[in-house]
Amino acid sequence: MQTKPIRKAVFPVAGLGTRVLPATKTIPKEMLTVVDRPVLQHCVEEAREAGIEHFIFVTGRNKAVIEDHFDIAYELEDTLRKRKKLTELEGLIADLPAPGATSFTRQQSPLGLGHAVWCAREVIGDEPFAVILPDMITLPGAMGTRCLQQCVETYREHGGNVIAVEEVPPEDTHQYGVVAKGEEFGASFAINGMVEKPPKGAAPSNFIISGRYILEPQIFDLLANGKKGAGGEIQLTDSMIELAGTQKFFGRIFDGKTYDTGSKVGFLAANVAFALARPDIEPAFRAELKRIVGTL
Repeated sequence: MQTKPIRKAVFPVAGLGTRVLPATKTIPKEMLTVVDRPVLQHCVEEAREAGIEHFIFVTGRNKAVIEDHFDIAYELEDTLRKRKKLTELEGLIADLPAPGATSFTRQQSPLGLGHAVWCAREVIGDEPFAVILPDMITLPGAMGTRCLQQCVETYREHGGNVIAVEEVPPEDTHQYGVVAKGEEFGASFAINGMVEKPPKGAAPSNFIISGRYILEPQIFDLLANGKKGAGGEIQLTDSMIELAGTQKFFGRIFDGKTYDTGSKVGFLAANVAFALARPDIEPAFRAELKRIVGTL
């Protein structure tokens, strides 16, 4: 199928991080580190691997450090250069997006995920785009690719809109947005319906929406209506449900592991998993982990 390339990704980073207070009192939750990289850096790297060229951050007050992180740090780079710490310097430079490849726009009020995505409309324009929730970071499974890359593959095959999904125990579905499963296409399937946090026992499946989306730009027309849903917020799921009346949606079953760094347990689990996936520190960390486990 002939599809437009997915060049732009939206990162909604205006949230307050109340689930991990007091750490996020002065530090944006997206800048908390998993091993030695901010959570948001892991998400940007995932996007870059999927072919994203333009990174759009929807920020809020007290988030200026995010913009600084994706800019040059002259004093630091100069110091590293003078001290011959070239490996560290090269790592910093390699992490930087290309000049002009980042945009920052403000979500002045915390009106929900749908509103945050709508705030990026002028930067996106009339083209399909990705949305990456920065609370969620992913590690590849047997396929060797992270979540957004797998979503892009499904988009190239089917077009339309793509949502990353994962299975959870049926008793947990009331905590998430859930999709109804239609015709299967290997690792993907047609989505026949969506519901946000259904009552216990009422979910149409046990496949939950897991924080990665590819959306057609017509979603902005629906988000512009500003209809409030669950929690009194403008929910992205509500507009996707409406858009599904005229456009196709597909679920991509992610082959890998997702970690919710917005929760304390998820954040700790992510640090362990990502450390074990790093060849440079895995042996020493595994030995230390065994010593800790041995005391339990």
